[in-house]
Amino acid sequence: MNLRFFNQLKKKQIIVVVSFVLLLVLLAGLNPFLRVPFISISELPLKLFTLIRQEIGGIIFYHCNYIQNEKLRKEIDFLKQKLNAANEARLENERLKNLLSFKEKSSLRVIAARVIGRSADSWSSVIIIDKGRTSGIKRGYVAITYLGLAGRVIETAASASKIILLNDPNLGVSCIVQRSRQEGLVSGTLGTSLIMKYLPEDSDIKISDVIVTSGLTAMYPKGLLVGKVVEVGEELSGLTRYAIIKPAVNLSDLEEVLIIIP
Repeated sequence: MNLRFFNQLKKKQIIVVVSFVLLLVLLAGLNPFLRVPFISISELPLKLFTLIRQEIGGIIFYHCNYIQNEKLRKEIDFLKQKLNAANEARLENERLKNLLSFKEKSSLRVIAARVIGRSADSWSSVIIIDKGRTSGIKRGYVAITYLGLAGRVIETAASASKIILLNDPNLGVSCIVQRSRQEGLVSGTLGTSLIMKYLPEDSDIKISDVIVTSGLTAMYPKGLLVGKVVEVGEELSGLTRYAIIKPAVNLSDLEEVLIIIP
């Protein structure tokens, strides 16, 4: 009984509201003074609806753009990876081409090898290559690149070898100044430069002089390019001089080497 009563009351309220709205529409149409306020009131829901529609459209547009941007970003990353891989292949081809050209033109008998490891400590400069005894490599053999001297083999296994690089202080090589034939001992500094020691006080050596191997150290062929002089100084004793040399080979980023087979 109560439920039926409330339903009837609800219907009556709806009829009253609709009748009131129709009355306002009728009055606004008949009375010019009521028309403007009525239109202003009527525009509010339309404006609200338009604003909501614009906001929803903006959200949908933003979401679509976000998805599209993510797709484009992934495509760009993929293309960058392909470009980097292509550049790596090009650089490797250039290095191998230079090694092959040197191998063909040189009278030296050499074996090409890839660098597969490097010493992790800071007190030595050693690399590991992917060729060893089965390839004919022995302890004491000299490592070079097409640019010049790189180091010397200090240990071999069946399929790998350790090479001490020219910038290691434990490696010493007898060298000469190409211009004046002045002799000295070149060793490493664990940095990006070498030092030529035991030069007489009156030695003829200048900045930009080219340093090559003298052939007096066992297994090192004569005339291998070592580097250029960038600084000349005097020892504390005042009896000898020294020279700082920039190596011809960038020893910090070796990727391939050639092992000289005597």
